[in-house]
This record gives sequence, structure tokens and C-alpha cells, in this order.
Amino acid sequence: MAKELVSRDQVRVEDTWDLSAMYESKDAWEADIKFIEEKLAEISKYQGKVCESAENLLSVLETSAITEEKFELAFNYAERIFDQDQGNTEHQSMSQRMFALYAKISAATAFVSPEILACDAAVIDGFIASKPELELYRLQIKEIQRLKAHTLSAEMEKVVAMTQEMANTPSEVYSAFKNVDMTFPAIKDENGEEVVLTDGRFVPMLMSADRRVREDAFKAYYGVYEKYLNTMASIYNGEVKQHIFNSRVRNYSSNLEAAVDANNVSPQVYDNLVKTVNANLDKLHAYVSLRKKCLGVDELHMYDIYTSMIPDAAKTVKYEEAQKTICEALAVLGDDYVDLLKEGFANRWIDVYENKGKRGGAYSATAYGVHPYMLLNYTDTFDDMFTTAHEMGHSMHSYYSNQAQPYIYSGYKIFVAEVASTCNEILLLEYLLKNCTDKKEKAYLLNHYLDSFKGTVFRQTQFAEFEKTTNEMVEAGENLNSENLCKLYKEINEKYYGPDMISDDEIAYEWARIPHFYYNFYVYQYATSFCAAVAIADMILKEGAPAVERYKKFLSSGCTDAPVELLKIAGVDLTTPAPIEAALAKMGEIIKELEKII
Repeated sequence: MAKELVSRDQVRVEDTWDLSAMYESKDAWEADIKFIEEKLAEISKYQGKVCESAENLLSVLETSAITEEKFELAFNYAERIFDQDQGNTEHQSMSQRMFALYAKISAATAFVSPEILACDAAVIDGFIASKPELELYRLQIKEIQRLKAHTLSAEMEKVVAMTQEMANTPSEVYSAFKNVDMTFPAIKDENGEEVVLTDGRFVPMLMSADRRVREDAFKAYYGVYEKYLNTMASIYNGEVKQHIFNSRVRNYSSNLEAAVDANNVSPQVYDNLVKTVNANLDKLHAYVSLRKKCLGVDELHMYDIYTSMIPDAAKTVKYEEAQKTICEALAVLGDDYVDLLKEGFANRWIDVYENKGKRGGAYSATAYGVHPYMLLNYTDTFDDMFTTAHEMGHSMHSYYSNQAQPYIYSGYKIFVAEVASTCNEILLLEYLLKNCTDKKEKAYLLNHYLDSFKGTVFRQTQFAEFEKTTNEMVEAGENLNSENLCKLYKEINEKYYGPDMISDDEIAYEWARIPHFYYNFYVYQYATSFCAAVAIADMILKEGAPAVERYKKFLSSGCTDAPVELLKIAGVDLTTPAPIEAALAKMGEIIKELEKII
């Protein structure tokens, strides 16, 4: 009998998140939606009058901030309750209402930025001087002015805002199709028992020491995707096209430029990453060669890339053990940091295990004024412990930033979002290596370190290169289809993994299962953040308190400066290739260290 996933009502309450910190009831949520609608009506009265006086400017900015803060809370509640069981139609409706309300807010406030931009900067400076309460909004106004060349007239901004609900359709269809409608077959596990494949179980199956299980899982899983490649290609093509509409209407030269400029990052940072990683593919090729040697196989296949190179060293890590180890490893960040970790573990910030209809993967999300929430799909693996540490890094970043900054500056840019999470992972790994006395266990940990480089720097840059190329194809007038997407993906895969890897036919379908391709040039930031985190963790372990103080200042900075500048507070300069080159040099050193041990 195949092992089926439990339904949501069968999950222990202690293993679920407690959403009551946001709202005690749906009625309270509805009340906030009504409040938001009322505030939108207030804002609309200022259309054409935003800069008539300092009082008007202050009122518009204050009311907009209050409205957005309430929306963030309502949105987070709806999305968290939806993600715990995406098959629940009531929760689907709540989620859809939030996206509709977001579009309404965008349309209703679309006139604000254009009117501020139309106002002489000297006049605004005079307003701030005459009304001290406006000083709070100086940085916000400066950011609006930075985007002047890409801000439209009030009327056009309203039209563009009205397209947002429609623009979400490709990602909504993808999510529903992938997480709810797609079903996978059962395969036999190591014990000969039938287990139904799911998104959450796929990678753990590929981590199996039994090669037959890995191959069966790989072929069965991608066999399902193969059936739907045309559908997936159409959905992705629609996603890219809606970004092209937005980038062109805002006078950007490309989707890439529009996406990174939203975070005040130059496209050169993106291109620099791809270029530097491509110049260091020899490190990944050496890793692949070492993996082939360790596994003792004549041919290394893509289904061999997740299993440990060190046989019989993998161990299960129960959730309770993971919590304890994470707290010990991150003690270098101070008692206040560890106390917050313990509070999160003890007070149901986290939805721990997989259930039927639950969104796959893992994330941390937060709304201002309440603690962060984390979604996991914990399966007692070593990697799951690192995922927990990773998401806790996001949660701590949000917590520190929310505590230190007013709402309008609390949300850090996506570019720095992966730094704190990855820093946690690296500190955990360094702690385990330091306290390891067993040669085989040390080899296993070094293998994990290498896998982190492979998965976060090389794999995410591989995704970034694919995403950049596919966007350029559509921008040049070419439609994306299953044939050209599969061909491109396989070619890039072969380049990255090199001659010692067999790029199986099925790997050409992998693009169809990557949800981050619907996040609009997100993935490159995993790679840049990993390299920054390597540097920060190294400083924390070598310098101690001074580096920790700098790091916490960075965590508390929200969006008070350009993200590249904020990273400089922590001691990292990503305007140069140096952090990327240094991180990849470290990978080379780890490969040599592991070669000596084995």
C-alpha cells in the first residue's frame, strides 16, 4: 500500500503555525479589508492636489503607509492560510481577493508618485522644512525621484496598475497546476514499499543511497512533466510577456534592467555574476569528477547529483534535534539572537510537515507588527536542518529590521534577502565541522559544503543564465515553446556540469518544475548572497563581537540605503567580482581537502 500524505486536519496542532497573531478570526480580517477600502477613498480625494501644500503631502504619505501596512497584514494572513492547503476553495478565494485588492490599491494610489515627480524638488524640500513630520518620508521621496525616468503620468500609472491582477495569471495557473492538479506515480523505496512521489519527496528520493530508487524517482517524476511540457511552456511564455509589457511601458531597455532596478541594483552585477561563474566552471567540473570517483560509477547521471558522495554517512535529523543544533551553532551571534530562535521554535511561528495540498518548498514571510512565519516541509533529513536554519535567517532579518525601522523602511530589498539566511547555513556548517571528530563525518560535512556551492552558486547562476536568455528570446520576438526551452536548458546544463556528467534526456524538462522562474530575475541573488554570506561568516568567526555588531546593524537597516551599500556595512563589496572569486576559491580548497580525506 502506497504511503499517502495526511490531510490538513490530521496534522498535530503543535506542528502547525498559529495565525492568530495576525487575526483571531476571519471577521477581523474582513474588518481590515473594509478599513483599507475606506482609506483608499480618503486617498482618492487628493488626486491632483498632492503637492498643493505640505499638509496634503503629509496626509497622502501617511494614509498610504497605513493602508499598505494593513494590506500587508491581510495579504500575509490570506496567503499563509492558502498555502497550508491550496486545495481549500475558501482559502483560494481569500487569496484571489487579496490580489484583486492589491491591484485596486495600486490603481487608487497610482497618481501619488507622478504628482510628487511633477513637483519641483525645491518645493518639496520647503515642505519638509516647514513640516517636521515629513522628514520621516525624505528617503521614500528620494526613492520615488530616483525612478523618475520610469514613472508614467498619473493616468497611465492607473492603467498599468489595473493590469496587475491579470498579470498574476501565469504564476497563479502555474502554482495551481503544479501544486494541486499534477499527480505523480508511486515508486518502490529502499525497502520495496510503494511511496507516492510528491514535490516534497522528490529530492529526498534523489538523496537515497540506493541508485535504483534515485533513477526510478528521476524518471517517474520527469515523466509526468514530459506530458505537460507544452502547457508549461505556454504558461512561462505568458509570464515573460507580462514582464516585457511592464518593462517596455516603463522605458527600460530589457526585463532584466527593470527587475534589478526595482532593487536599485545595476544589471552589471547580474552580468558580472554569470561571467565570473562561467570563468570558474572548472571548480564545478572538478566537483563532478570527485563525485563520480566517490560514488565509484562508470557513468555519473543527473540523478546522482543529490546523494551523498560519502556512503553510509547520511543520517536522519529529527526536527527537535535540528532546533537544538541550530541554536548552538548560532550562539556566536549572541544571546538575543538565540532567544529569538527559541521563541520562534516554541511559539508556533513554523508550519513544519507536509500535508495534502500544502505548498511545496520552504519560505519565511512576515507582516509588520507581528512575528515572522515559516513554511517547511520537514522530512527528517540533514538538508532539512539546513533549510530550517536558512529560513530562520530570513525570519531574524525581518524581525530585526521590523523592530528597528518604521514600516515604510522595514522591508529590505530582495537583493540582500538571501544573505542572512545563507549566513546561518554557513555558520551551522562551520560549527558542525569544528566539533566533528570522526573522519567519515567530516568528509560528509565537506561534501555538504561543496553541495551548497554547487546548489547555490552554480545551480542558481545556471538558472539565472537560462532566465536571462529566455527573456532575451521573447524580447527579440521569439515565442517560447517546449522544444526551444528544453534544448536551451539542456545545453546550459551540459556546459555547467562538464564532460564527466551524463546530462540525461529528462533533465531538459527541469525548467518546468522551477517556481523561481516566476519570480522575475530572483535566482541570481541566491548566488550573490551566498558569496556575501561566506565573507560575513568568515568575519564573524575570526573577529567575533565587532563583526557581529556590524552584521546586526546590517540586519536592522531595512531599505534605508541601496542594498549594495548596506552590504558594505557588513564588510562586503559586491560592486566587484572579488567576493564571488573568493567564495569559488574557497570551494576549490574544500575540494582539495575532501580529496585528501578520501
